[in-house]
Amino acid sequence: DLHSFPTRRSSDLFVKPPKKQQSKNRFDHIRRYLTRSRSASIQEIVREPTSGGVIFRHGVNGLEILLIQDAKDRWTIPKGHIEEGETAVQTARREIGEEAGLHDVDMLGWLGKIHFRYRRIDKLVLMTTQIYLVRVRTSGDEIQKEDWMKGIKWFPFNEALDLIEYEDIAKLMLKAKTRIREEKL
Repeated sequence: DLHSFPTRRSSDLFVKPPKKQQSKNRFDHIRRYLTRSRSASIQEIVREPTSGGVIFRHGVNGLEILLIQDAKDRWTIPKGHIEEGETAVQTARREIGEEAGLHDVDMLGWLGKIHFRYRRIDKLVLMTTQIYLVRVRTSGDEIQKEDWMKGIKWFPFNEALDLIEYEDIAKLMLKAKTRIREEKL
């Protein structure tokens, strides 16, 4: 007899959790997604040697430093990768010409090197940048930025020091200022 078996209601098959637990479960998959490791483990370490310069002139505001603004709005100095067969000083001169349009410069010596490291997908990139002290021989008004840059500008030294994104470059700028003053460059 069909009537002797207990009938099941649809609510018996699925018991809804209390409202608070239901909400927690609904967002568990989002929580797991946000807390999981987002990237593959590092598979390779890549060394990238680069070179650049702290470029200065004596302008109407006293000592001025040339800075470029990169695509991420960071103010920094012109610098770039050392190409095969180039020395670091040759690279600095080339990059200053390419990135700033300054070709008539005096390479006055090595200031130091800085280290950056960052991740590029599954690679750890170790970048070492050789920094040189560079004096422009012209007025420096011929500066011209590359398309990828947001800006390029001469700044009074203290303003450049405040704007520079990287602390290690700022330290070398202070070293440059001391050399410029002591050697009357």
